[in-house]
Amino acid sequence: MKKQNLYIIGASGHAKAIIDLLEDKSIIAGIYDDNPKIKEIMGIGVQCPASKINEVLGKVHIAIGDNRTRKKIFESLSPETKYHTIIHQSAIVSTFVKMGKGTAIMEGTIIKVDSVIGNHVIVNTASSIDHDCRISDFVHIGPGSNLCGNIKVGEGTLIGAGTVVIPGVSIGSWCVIGAGSVVLKDVPDGAKWMGNRIYI
Repeated sequence: MKKQNLYIIGASGHAKAIIDLLEDKSIIAGIYDDNPKIKEIMGIGVQCPASKINEVLGKVHIAIGDNRTRKKIFESLSPETKYHTIIHQSAIVSTFVKMGKGTAIMEGTIIKVDSVIGNHVIVNTASSIDHDCRISDFVHIGPGSNLCGNIKVGEGTLIGAGTVVIPGVSIGSWCVIGAGSVVLKDVPDGAKWMGNRIYI
């Protein structure tokens, strides 16, 4: 019998998706959230507040979809906290990929050779990251997005669902790329890209 040693922070929609990724849900030792109205999620009790997580021993996964909130929670936790990366069994991840801590790789994703995925990244359902990409910490790659080869994505950026990024493009930190966009050129830090044009 596997030891219960995974603690999840978050009890919203993204947390449901994370719990659903786990082949063996019995490893969950506790779920924490700051909303006292949430008592349980998927049949598992929820403890409040999330700051209680610092009192536990085991690995943590921050199951919060919003990038800034995920980073804020990370910064509030002890530097000694250990993080759990979750990769669904249907994902195809090259053995030459470097993977950070606390990251979630959803169903049907593909990550190709010599890519680097940072810490606390979400690579959402049926998205693909081609060869030699660099995905920084706290990024969220939306469902069905396609990142071609040699792309860089800066910290905290949101790549909206169904986005296509052409090869060699660099996207800065804390950018928002709208759903269904086609990114044709570099995007500076903090900018928004909607459709096929940039808004700074």
